[in-house]
Amino acid sequence: MKSRHKKLALIGGALAVIGIIAALVLNALNSNIALYITPTEVAAGKAPQNKLFRIGGLVKEGSIQRQADGVTLRFVITDTEKDIVVDYKGILPDLFKEGKGAVAQGKLTAAGTFTATEVLAKHDENYMPPEAAKAVDDAQARAAGKHVSPSTSGDQPKASY
Repeated sequence: MKSRHKKLALIGGALAVIGIIAALVLNALNSNIALYITPTEVAAGKAPQNKLFRIGGLVKEGSIQRQADGVTLRFVITDTEKDIVVDYKGILPDLFKEGKGAVAQGKLTAAGTFTATEVLAKHDENYMPPEAAKAVDDAQARAAGKHVSPSTSGDQPKASY
């Protein structure tokens, strides 16, 4: 075998090994991605079926129900427009409270409840996950738009310079 053929075989083998490694890394990354979906999007049927995703918003006041075992609970996540019931078994973060921001990761069941494998809570008074804050703001803006009555005068405000 000539040295030229040996070099080509070595380069071809190296490229094959790099391709296999890249495919394995991309497959691992793809299987660990958890999309963020708002409660309104879940209610609209946009949630992925049989895949992990994250849902976030505010923990609805008065919605936390603890079971007798102390680690199983049910609560409601809301973006102020739609509510999703979340079932979780485990220890909650210390900052998890009603009326505060939270993100849950898990899957949607056939019954329409969300079974969480992980629950995250905000870490101080000024923080809410960016996706959850945007979802709550969007829902409040849509709700405000529904309650605004149309102007009866029909006149457009004039800009002053």
